[in-house]
Amino acid sequence: MKNFVIKLAKQAGLEINQRFNHDRIVKVKNKSQIVTAADLISDKIIVSAIKKKYPTHGILSEESGTINLDSDYLWAVDPVDGTTNYFIGSPLFAVSISLFYKNQPILGVAYAPAMNELYVAEAGKGAYLNNKKIHVSKSNVLADSFLTFCHGSTKSDIKRAVKIYNKIKLNSLDSRQLGSAALELGFVAAGRTECIMIPGAHVYDVAAGVLLVRQAGGKVTDFLGKEWNLKSKDMVASNGRIHNQLLKFLKNI
Repeated sequence: MKNFVIKLAKQAGLEINQRFNHDRIVKVKNKSQIVTAADLISDKIIVSAIKKKYPTHGILSEESGTINLDSDYLWAVDPVDGTTNYFIGSPLFAVSISLFYKNQPILGVAYAPAMNELYVAEAGKGAYLNNKKIHVSKSNVLADSFLTFCHGSTKSDIKRAVKIYNKIKLNSLDSRQLGSAALELGFVAAGRTECIMIPGAHVYDVAAGVLLVRQAGGKVTDFLGKEWNLKSKDMVASNGRIHNQLLKFLKNI
């Protein structure tokens, strides 16, 4: 199954990378969300392959919606995570595919074709970047940590993100909004950054990254400290060492 997902992510990634820097917008969901031809092409490649190989499995895709959610198996698919980055020529975008069994993540793959980076995690088997095992960072002080954040599309999510950013800046913490939750979670897993905070996290954006962080030794919860699950409305993922400091930081947001 792992090889099937890796092959699928690479196939979709190759297709969208060929269109990189000259793709077009085919739909505008709202003022902050666009859909390109690459989103639809990648989605078709991934969803059709899953339906053919595992016809009884459920699928949750950003572009295709939901299919057969009564199954014990659920695929979460973001065909291009970081579409705006992709459209403006930033390499920070990825194909994200993950698999849950009875609501628990068991496999996650995030492939960033423009950077030739392949993140893979299996439950109980660790996390890997380009076939090399990765681990979260050892930083244990929030003030010395590098933070990232993003947010969902609702006005409430955006207001909470603004509060987070305001608090980050007023406390002189270093942070970035990179525009691809899948890669930001991958960066935490690889020890490049210490955390990502997301009010309004969508399952298809973060599912692969959740397993990556956990298998790399990190921690993923909601803002109240409860273990992240498919019904969680927000997410904070970290190296684990600064997690309690982050929860305190996020209190009342």
